[in-house]
Amino acid sequence: MNDRELSCNAGGQFMDRGRMNQNGVVQPLLTDLYQITMAYAYWKSDKTDDQAVFDLFFRNNPFHGEFTIFAGLEECLKFLDSFHYSQSDIEYLKQTLPEGIENEFFEYLGNLTAREVTLFAIDEGTVAFPRVPIIKIEGPLIIVQLLETTLLTLVNYASLMATNAARYRMVAGKHVKLLEFGLRRAQGPDGGLSASKYSYTGGFDGTSNVLAGKLFNIPVKGTHAHAYITSFSSIGELKTRLLKHKQTGVMEDLLEHAVRHRGMLSHVLDVSTEESSEGELAAMVSYAIAFPDGFMALVDTYDVKSRETEQQLTQDLLSGNQNATKSKDSSSPSKPQSTVNGQKKITNGKSQQSASNGHKTHNHNGHQNGIAAQNIVGGGGAIGGSRTPLKDTLNETNLSTTTATTRTRTSATAATTLTRTTSNGTAYLPKYVEKSFRSGLLNFSAVALALNDLGYHALGIRIDSGDLAYLSCLARETFEKVAERFKVPWFNKLTIVASNDINEDTILSLNEQGHKIDCFGIGTHLVTCQRQPALGCVYKLVEINGQPRIKLSQDVEKVTMPGNKNAYRLYSADGHALIDLLQKVSEPPPAVGQKVLCRHPFQESKRAYVIPSHVESLYKVYWKSGKICQQLPTLEQVREKVQISLKTLRNDHKRTLNPTPYKVSVSDNLYNFIHDLWLQNAPIGELS
Repeated sequence: MNDRELSCNAGGQFMDRGRMNQNGVVQPLLTDLYQITMAYAYWKSDKTDDQAVFDLFFRNNPFHGEFTIFAGLEECLKFLDSFHYSQSDIEYLKQTLPEGIENEFFEYLGNLTAREVTLFAIDEGTVAFPRVPIIKIEGPLIIVQLLETTLLTLVNYASLMATNAARYRMVAGKHVKLLEFGLRRAQGPDGGLSASKYSYTGGFDGTSNVLAGKLFNIPVKGTHAHAYITSFSSIGELKTRLLKHKQTGVMEDLLEHAVRHRGMLSHVLDVSTEESSEGELAAMVSYAIAFPDGFMALVDTYDVKSRETEQQLTQDLLSGNQNATKSKDSSSPSKPQSTVNGQKKITNGKSQQSASNGHKTHNHNGHQNGIAAQNIVGGGGAIGGSRTPLKDTLNETNLSTTTATTRTRTSATAATTLTRTTSNGTAYLPKYVEKSFRSGLLNFSAVALALNDLGYHALGIRIDSGDLAYLSCLARETFEKVAERFKVPWFNKLTIVASNDINEDTILSLNEQGHKIDCFGIGTHLVTCQRQPALGCVYKLVEINGQPRIKLSQDVEKVTMPGNKNAYRLYSADGHALIDLLQKVSEPPPAVGQKVLCRHPFQESKRAYVIPSHVESLYKVYWKSGKICQQLPTLEQVREKVQISLKTLRNDHKRTLNPTPYKVSVSDNLYNFIHDLWLQNAPIGELS
């Protein structure tokens, strides 16, 4: 058994190969069967000395955008460095391939390495565009053919993931933290690790994935689950109540401090202690004792309410009674209405259609723009058992009510009467709805103040359900009240983390609603790339033994650009990228200040002269003569490269709605070469 197999068996999936952390799954047999059967056919045809050039590229940018982040290069280089068929690989292939394959072929495979391969690539973390090869492979035909599937699997998901993360970073803005929480929803362990790595590359600030933190030195972050809160049902279950004062070292009863502060907070926040959960308080005290310097609490576990309140709300909804709540202030500006699918909804003067791709935003929990239409009684609403409170008029949806046998939909007008408006025109929910969420806020604030008594500062809260825009504003307002009333200025800076099936469109909508969220925890939509689950990189033969090769198709998009090519990025005087230019390797590179004719690869009339202020040669030799030729950047440096590269694009190329296509062109010489070869290879029809 060779070193590779020993390392895999002893150390698990990832092998410690000195400086490089090699994924043990990535090996020559991680390929499609036809690569090996083609290799045998090449070998039988005496093509072992043929030299080939392959281009690895993609045809379309993902997520309806106009850019892609290239990622996965380091893993490709590790694969080349370790490429070798072990004895057990050869034995397996002998059993698997069809009978009649000559033993000499297996001896040939056993001696294959990537020493004679040369790999050109753009820098990892660079913005890339369709049809421009991101990797170019030169070498013996059989070996570069055998590399195809593995290189594609290493680049496709990595680039898709980094691009997805970069888009989240752009819509969230510079000052909001982004955490990847997707391991439990990822496509298996390797997908989870890759997602953590490349979301960090694309601009996320950390991950919940502990193994990814260890392997890739990514910051690891996390709070606790609802299970921790629900594991306590009363204060009597607290077995540990004492915490050492941070400065004096004296042991004090944290619960006693928390209960005292909860009594005072009850009046400040207008929330009865009887309407908050003691089990929730006990859980938070317990967690604070475990992590006094890192207290971050989940605050939406319980919807605590009284029977009277629930019955009154039901009557209000069904009868339209406005007496139980404060009606809208007559001085408050009326909210315009918009129609969605034939139903009206209150909009704050803005259409609630998403700014992304012209579609309404939905998540998988039935939320629209991050907020669900509510069922009030039964099992579905803020008062009836789920953790999602009623909508406020920041983004009013139609409210529905459910009894044991019937469901009655209220009109937008009736829904409006359920809100109350402050003197400055800000709309809030009735107090008894606010209290459902404020049970968690009350208990958190009490424990945070108790920690403050003992010299510690809490970190913040996490909200995992409901109207994230409204609840974050409510939480921030609560913290400001506490900071002022109890003279604790740091309370104003408590972090508000939001999770709950967040996607790109949700963040755009929350931005429009003026949320107060400091950090998003994003899982499913990020790691599975639900908006587009595959990038579609391809690997095409473009030259063999110095002779160009072209793949023709009735679909012009699938026609390849033949020959060995170089790629250049031309920049304008303001530093923005203007156009990517492909040329034959025999052509001189474009020069600064000199006019260059840039042509569309297939449309004759599309052409333009460009006078570049800066010219960037995109390809570097990364692998040659059996070794890596460039100093590989760290993950942090690749992450920084992503943001630097994105800054070279104009904003209209990066916008989420109808971005301007970035232009990819060929030189006049290459254009004529492509079309001459096309005519030579295209069959001539015959009419009779």
